[in-house]
Amino acid sequence: MKAILTMILAMVLAIAARAQDGDSPVLEVTFEETDAVPGQSLTLRLTVYVPTFMPTPPVWPSLEAPNLAVRLPARSTGPVSKSIGGGTWSGVSRRYEISPMVPGNFRIPAQQILVTYTDPASNAPVEATLTTEPIAFRGIVPEGAEGLDPFIAATGLTLEETIDGASGAMTPGDSVTRTLTATIEGTPSMFIPQLLPPATIVGVAAYPAEPVTTDTEARGAVTGTRTESVTYVAEGGGSGNAPAVRLDWYNLSSKAVETASVDGFPLTVDGPPARTAEPRDPRLLILAVVAALVAAGLAAFALRHLVPGLRRRWARRRAARVVSEPYAYRRLKAAIARRDAAGLYAALDTWATRIGHPDPRRRADVGAALAELGAARYRDCAAPGGEAWQALSRAVAAGRDDALRLPLSAILPPLNPVSRPS
Repeated sequence: MKAILTMILAMVLAIAARAQDGDSPVLEVTFEETDAVPGQSLTLRLTVYVPTFMPTPPVWPSLEAPNLAVRLPARSTGPVSKSIGGGTWSGVSRRYEISPMVPGNFRIPAQQILVTYTDPASNAPVEATLTTEPIAFRGIVPEGAEGLDPFIAATGLTLEETIDGASGAMTPGDSVTRTLTATIEGTPSMFIPQLLPPATIVGVAAYPAEPVTTDTEARGAVTGTRTESVTYVAEGGGSGNAPAVRLDWYNLSSKAVETASVDGFPLTVDGPPARTAEPRDPRLLILAVVAALVAAGLAAFALRHLVPGLRRRWARRRAARVVSEPYAYRRLKAAIARRDAAGLYAALDTWATRIGHPDPRRRADVGAALAELGAARYRDCAAPGGEAWQALSRAVAAGRDDALRLPLSAILPPLNPVSRPS
């Protein structure tokens, strides 16, 4: 109790010190209790006052910290006003509910609040940053509840079960769905642990669904629910039991440990046992390992001895492609397509030497297109027009077609020159 009064007195003195600054915003922190049972909430209220008004809402801290559940209840933020220094200041207040999730000591470090308000003198928006003091509190376990694991404290906890599907003995293909809902009062649903434990039942396959949690609030009281379901499908002859469920919890009203539970139920499947996978022969496993090692060795041999040869072959093919006529022709066409006047003549000369006889540079249409490009380059226009480039592209293509249609004998000189009579 003394610690609480000391903390409240320090907060009030801090507010008074800030109020003496004149027109600076004032932060008021209210945190009356410092001990809570895990799952129960402590109320922290942060209130900001300004001498005029706030054109935009304050930027509040989240207060997130390990093993803490921080929530904003309904209508947690609202306007307030207060008389400070003989005037009425407007403000905004925000209420947090902080719940320790485990026993122990907790400390929320200093938090900052960004406030935008209207300056009384200039009527212009001004920003100010207000800082809280560190906030310390404890999560405590009540006497008599030290053995609870997991620790659950609430004002009420109930379990409700429904079973849908085949009743009595099942046959392969039948199914039964078990749904269990836990309802906790005075504590959020996050504190409810897993309800349905996994179970191995001969002849039955279990297919659990994702749990569903909800929280509602009425007049400040929180109620949480957690719903889990599992579907048991009969696969072959066998039997077993769906497990019972038991939750021990601490009742905050009666100050005693209580138990919520539901019974399990038998599951029986008529018919021959379901086929199970035959145990593998260890010799087959060894054979598979040896085969994998041999494959790895062959791969290593290929990488060491075959890959270099493939790389050399690929390099030779690439070098042959680079010095070929098709490669030079593609580079020439690319220069014409991008209207590269600087690289055009070099590409044309390279291709002409590789296409052979007759020299395409001596064609009339090629010469006319080149002359037009040269004339246009020195005219007033910034670059030759598109028609000259298109004419050159057509002339080069025609020259290549003519050269490729010539027989080899027309290109190569005769092997045995005939002497001419003098």
